[in-house]
Amino acid sequence: MIDCNKIKEIAQAQLADTDLFVVSCTCSPANEIELLVDSDTSVSIDACAALSRAVEAAFDREAEDFSLTVASAGIGSELRCLRQYRKLTGRPVEVLLTGGTRLLATLLGADAEGIDLSYPEKQAVEGKKRRQTVEVTRRFTYDEIKWTREHLDYK
Repeated sequence: MIDCNKIKEIAQAQLADTDLFVVSCTCSPANEIELLVDSDTSVSIDACAALSRAVEAAFDREAEDFSLTVASAGIGSELRCLRQYRKLTGRPVEVLLTGGTRLLATLLGADAEGIDLSYPEKQAVEGKKRRQTVEVTRRFTYDEIKWTREHLDYK
């Protein structure tokens, strides 16, 4: 079985002087490899093809056969690495917490420990009979988050 870490190393070396970066790599027992890449701007099909050729050149198909798919982490897919979070700073994201709560929020920032979100929430306000909507800023650790993805508004 082909090692995903070796594939990541080869891909990262190939992408060193570009704004592309490796998001994930998965290998099945049948040597079906899926390498997902993302970019700070956009991912072209030519970049995916060039990366695919570079990774294939590093392995001998005669010794071990494999199937390689190099693709872009699609729009609306779950965020998997810190660089993807940083790319979306200031933009709307949809977050599903491990407790089942779904938030539509603005991503304020991200670091190795967690993310900062700003979102509207109804809270009791002194002097008011009804709950009022207030803007809440809160930090969530990655352990509290099941998934995060960019929110796309089609209206």
